[in-house]
Amino acid sequence: MSLLLEVEGLSCAYQDHIITRDISFSVAPGQIACLLGPSGCGKTTVLRAIAGFAPVRQGTIALGGQIISSEAATLAPEKRQMGMVFQDYALFPHLSVADNIAFGLNGVSAAEKRSRAAEMLKLVRLPDLSDRYPHELSGGQQQRVALARALAPKPKLLLMDEPFSNLDTDLRQQLSLEVRDILKQQKIAAIVVTHDQQEAFTIGDQVGILAEGTLQQWAPPQVLYNTPINAMVAGFVGKGELFRGQCLTETRVETELGVLEFAEPFCLPVGKQVDLFIRPGDLRPVTGGAGAVVQCSEFLGESIRYWLRLDNGRKVESLCFESSALSDGEQVGVRVAVHRPIVFEVE
Repeated sequence: MSLLLEVEGLSCAYQDHIITRDISFSVAPGQIACLLGPSGCGKTTVLRAIAGFAPVRQGTIALGGQIISSEAATLAPEKRQMGMVFQDYALFPHLSVADNIAFGLNGVSAAEKRSRAAEMLKLVRLPDLSDRYPHELSGGQQQRVALARALAPKPKLLLMDEPFSNLDTDLRQQLSLEVRDILKQQKIAAIVVTHDQQEAFTIGDQVGILAEGTLQQWAPPQVLYNTPINAMVAGFVGKGELFRGQCLTETRVETELGVLEFAEPFCLPVGKQVDLFIRPGDLRPVTGGAGAVVQCSEFLGESIRYWLRLDNGRKVESLCFESSALSDGEQVGVRVAVHRPIVFEVE
């Protein structure tokens, strides 16, 4: 498959402060990629470097096989054929919706601008709002207009910086699905920066986890969730607890939860220390057992969340989807209900 964007060994810095180090990834035509990570990890700096707004300390950025950023030279942002959607939408308050969308259409007639604006408004499902002004729109409508403006010039690549962070949870989920459908319909590749794991998994074909200025893992959402490369990635894409253990056999390990046995082999060699990453949904309190006490619970409708205190004093979270009625202070056992745990070797 040919590649649209290739980022190789990218390092960015402001004066002597290194922001990102040795980041490499690629995006294929029509693919949606997400840069996911906590605040301050460098994901927006990477996006700005791709857009041409941030200088490159080391490495290269290529678009369609042509290098557009390196230590030696940087192609101007307006020559990169990229669209940008900002966190605060950045709509011009004195321009109508149609004029906002047509703003970046240079070298075309007024009639063509009107036609393209109408086409984009239909695409983002706002066909009757061309004469409105930004202050007359809801947050979700403003975001759609910002998307329409970015798509109007038919960019090769769309860049989106925390595009849904100003919206409430339900609208974020709805709009992220709509944006994904629009991009796929238009066959436009995109890179989306977000700190929200659910958002990244909803919209992204590929997701890159950034932490402390480095790219920890670049993979499809299912791979990140099921086979994270390290404990940091595991914890960021899904809640969980690390339990230190010692391998007894290839399927049995001794931990503070007791001796755990799994259906699939994972432990080699015998005697080796490992860290097991176990999610709340795989930790089940067992009535009539021992080893833990129910501290408190929270009814969530389809599930119940329990906080358990192990005999060694450690507190862990358990998420039960089957009906159960455990009382605070009740003595319980703890069962690990997973065929094969996520395992990290202890150095």
